[in-house]
Amino acid sequence: MLAVIMAGGVGSRLRPLTDRIPKPMVKIIDKPVLEYTVEHLRSCGITDIAMTLCYRPSVIIRHFGDGGRFGVRIRYFLEKTPLGTAGGVAAATRGVGGPFLVVSGDAFTDIDYSQLVRYHIGKGAEVTVAVKKVKDPSPFGVVVSDRTGKIIHFEEKPANPASDTVNMGVYCMDKSALELVPENQKYDFARDLFPRLVGSMYAMPADCYWSDIGTLSSYYLTNNDVALDGKRFGFCL
Repeated sequence: MLAVIMAGGVGSRLRPLTDRIPKPMVKIIDKPVLEYTVEHLRSCGITDIAMTLCYRPSVIIRHFGDGGRFGVRIRYFLEKTPLGTAGGVAAATRGVGGPFLVVSGDAFTDIDYSQLVRYHIGKGAEVTVAVKKVKDPSPFGVVVSDRTGKIIHFEEKPANPASDTVNMGVYCMDKSALELVPENQKYDFARDLFPRLVGSMYAMPADCYWSDIGTLSSYYLTNNDVALDGKRFGFCL
């Protein structure tokens, strides 16, 4: 199975850490968060990886190369102008058949990707969104689902959240879900595509660690969490 890692983020809220490197390359303890993502995908049996790049792509390409050093195969898709999350993934999956994973390259999580794939196939969904309850959902995409897991409402960064369940930026999807994405135009999953797919998407609650490391405070908190429980995340501290 293919996993597409969205790794084009600038990370403006993490400056000055991201002045010279893209957001997915900031370090958790001793290695970039993107490296952890690649290694975790491999541990779940997923070794075919595509990365969508935009901001300072050479930093990522130099570090990972063809992926052989990490036991995977990596292909890169460079966006000369930002295509948005859905636009970039659509370009990277042309010719791909069957379900594939989409993973945010600038979030830190130990989600079981294999469980997400099984859930997606079992539901027969176009898109399955990994979700998690958080204390403050307002900075994220808020998801409301029914008893079967079908998503009945999706809203990006609402002022008055209808739920405390949020989008983790980790998806399993079929190619048909991208048919609405226009070519060579900026188009986002959360803002543009998902609101149009409500009714054909499912949410899978994930019992895992997750941090979007979107701010300096959440980034430092994540480093602290890993330092306190390094073995869980594969660090020998």
